[in-house]
Amino acid sequence: MISVPGEKVTAMTASKLAGALFLAVAALPAALAAGLLLTLLSLTAAHAADDACGGVNLLAELKLSDPAKYAAVMAEAAAVPNGQSIFWKIEKPGLKPSWLLGTMHVTDPRVLTMPKGAPEANQAASTIIVESDEILDDKKAAMSLLAKPELTMFSDGSTISKFLSAEDNARLEAGLKERGIPLAAVLRMQPWMIASVVALPPCELARKGRGAQFLDQKLAVEAAKAGKQVKGLETLTEQLQAMADLPVEFHLKSLIQTLELGTKMKDVVETMTDLYLSGQIGATMPMLKTVSPDEATDDGDYAAFEQRIILDRNKVMAEHAAPILANGNVFMAVGALHLPGEQGLVELLRKQGFTVTAVD
Repeated sequence: MISVPGEKVTAMTASKLAGALFLAVAALPAALAAGLLLTLLSLTAAHAADDACGGVNLLAELKLSDPAKYAAVMAEAAAVPNGQSIFWKIEKPGLKPSWLLGTMHVTDPRVLTMPKGAPEANQAASTIIVESDEILDDKKAAMSLLAKPELTMFSDGSTISKFLSAEDNARLEAGLKERGIPLAAVLRMQPWMIASVVALPPCELARKGRGAQFLDQKLAVEAAKAGKQVKGLETLTEQLQAMADLPVEFHLKSLIQTLELGTKMKDVVETMTDLYLSGQIGATMPMLKTVSPDEATDDGDYAAFEQRIILDRNKVMAEHAAPILANGNVFMAVGALHLPGEQGLVELLRKQGFTVTAVD
């Protein structure tokens, strides 16, 4: 069992790392949506589920229960550079305009509808950029994941049960069962793989099991069919490595806390979805910090997560996107959490000499 001395995990405290796990799912679409889910869902039929996952908006509740704290969250969110839009125009003299759309890598029907102007920009673009062009072929993506099994599986013969108490093993088995996945199917998987499954609502797994695509994948597939160039900014192995680089203790703690959060995970997901739909990406991190009142509990873990999964990859994406954007007439779709902040893609593209403006 993983030991967290002196720490009392509450539903509110667990929201922080559980939210981080959902962010990881949203930030690593190729590694998780294509590879992990294909591997797991091939083992068992996904349970039938409604497209509506349920859950309540935690910020809406906070606004009623603690207006002052809510105001502080929104003030912090407003101070995040480039945190108020998911759709941006990219310009440079002598080039046709390009476009940047922040996405959410889930199949919720609400997030599959692009904002005003984005469908037309996508249709007119000659090149489509996504995080990984390997999402064009699910089978190829799955094979890519299997090529480096040490990134996804215990290489020393260990099983996840070795690291969990009997109580947590029972929680894990119940959480997986709810998603139509037997514990035996994931015993030798790395904890981050398992935690990422548990962080997804059953309805999301069910939609993916029925073949639903997330927006980036849909855009890439449609572009390829239309004969357009589809360019990727990362490989699946690089995406897997980002998660594997975080300490195993972080992933074990996240798994346990996500299990303890239980059905309240739906509230975290619903809140993040509502923020995305309203374009308030800059409020995501402040929201997750606020629903965890014990500020010192996970700050180190959370900072490491943000640095490796978001900020480090922002730099790679900006560098790899630059020569493609230099030709103009590009439609670029990447996870929305890569856009805001002083080290976000919007600001990094500006430093490359592009004019990047929000499209209302």
